[in-house]
Amino acid sequence: MKKTYTEILIPIVLLCISSCTRMQQYAAVDEPLNTFPDYSDVVIPSNIAPLNFHIGRDRRKCMARFVAGRDSFDVYCRNHVVIPIRKWRKLLNDNPGKRLTIHPFIRETDGWVKYRDITLDIASEAIDPYIAYRLIEPGYEFWGKMGIYQRCLETFDETPVLLNTMTDGSCMNCHSFCKNDPRKMLLHVRAAHAGTILNNNGQLAKLDTQTPDHVSAAVYPRWHPGGRYIAFSTNKTSQAFHSANKNLVEVYDSASDLMIYDTETQSIFTHPLIHSSDRLETFPEWSPDGKSLYFCSAPAVEMPDHYDSLRYDLFRVDFDPQTGKIGNKTDTVLQPSKTGKSIAFPRISPDGRHMVVCLSGYGTFPVWHRDNDLYVLNVETGGLTPASELNSAESDSYHSWSTNGRWIVFSSRRMDGLYTRPYIACFDSGGRFHKPFLLPQKDPLFYDGFLQSYNVPEFVSGKIETGIRTLERIVKGDATGVRAAENNQ
Repeated sequence: MKKTYTEILIPIVLLCISSCTRMQQYAAVDEPLNTFPDYSDVVIPSNIAPLNFHIGRDRRKCMARFVAGRDSFDVYCRNHVVIPIRKWRKLLNDNPGKRLTIHPFIRETDGWVKYRDITLDIASEAIDPYIAYRLIEPGYEFWGKMGIYQRCLETFDETPVLLNTMTDGSCMNCHSFCKNDPRKMLLHVRAAHAGTILNNNGQLAKLDTQTPDHVSAAVYPRWHPGGRYIAFSTNKTSQAFHSANKNLVEVYDSASDLMIYDTETQSIFTHPLIHSSDRLETFPEWSPDGKSLYFCSAPAVEMPDHYDSLRYDLFRVDFDPQTGKIGNKTDTVLQPSKTGKSIAFPRISPDGRHMVVCLSGYGTFPVWHRDNDLYVLNVETGGLTPASELNSAESDSYHSWSTNGRWIVFSSRRMDGLYTRPYIACFDSGGRFHKPFLLPQKDPLFYDGFLQSYNVPEFVSGKIETGIRTLERIVKGDATGVRAAENNQ
């Protein structure tokens, strides 16, 4: 005999009332739970994927109650708190700028126990919906499988942009975007099918940027904000290994210069101020107005004998976007070499007010140096302060600004000292970073078994739509050589 609607509904209501009654009867202890990842006291964007986490206890029943404003929902689980994405989105979208509190409960032998609350803040500012990064095994002398991937930050969707299994095992690196625009992108391919792959508003090309006047093909690209020019470094890079040093790997340059590619004339030009034989110039960065080119430079020393005496300072030179002319003098922005430090990876905020840089004891490539930390330069005052909220005992580097300048993503080895993992942090309107949080995954213990590093995470304002097979075809095609401009300055 079929049951009526009322007969079906009453047991469900009674079950809900019973459950609520049981949860009202609990003991409370002022102790934090051992959770991973640690999301306490962080500021999150309103469009981030669910912050699933693991409660480090035996497989007992758990419950997490999420509360923001007048909205709330409960998640019942065993150890893994997997948050329903629809409920999570609604909670965040309806409560920007408010506090999010997570009330954790554990079912002990004598009843429910409530532990110390986990609190977060929901920012009013959203984050770019995507990041792009390279996944690679820890880099030593040889590489294996690698690829450039994009991850939607609003979900857990990850898709490959290009895989080296499709390009005869070539190395690929240095992906870069013009103002976070997925339609203006480039990346480098090394070894098999070498060349620079340029996507300029859907116009795809493969460039051979090696010229007789430069020690190598182009690397470390930075797009001019106007979109016409791309500054590159050209480097003679080597890798060495320490047998008794806290920094196991040493990557260094024995020669390097800067050059600029003009996308309209398909030519490369440079200037003696950024291309000299007695100095090493590298890591270019444009100001948001496009009128200044920042770069790191150090006196050339004999390598590798004096690898630990190589220290870079930060310089700036004028640039005229209308004529493509470089100024006639350089300005010294920072001289950390005077205090026994070396600077790398200058990245300026979209509003031009702040720059985040890497500082370590010496050398070119700080991602391998455990003492490397992130610092914030106030561009207007020249004040330099450590980004203490972001730094750890391991190397923190590969930082990138969001389009609105309110978020930064960077790579850190803090979890185990071996693999770089992506962390995101809020940068508030007062010029202060907040505690970073690990890029959320559907499985909160994902990183425990993932044996690849995240290199160069870059914010992207939308999905990269260029098909992977299209990129494969471009990579395997012939490269077009660029010419050295006759007006090298």
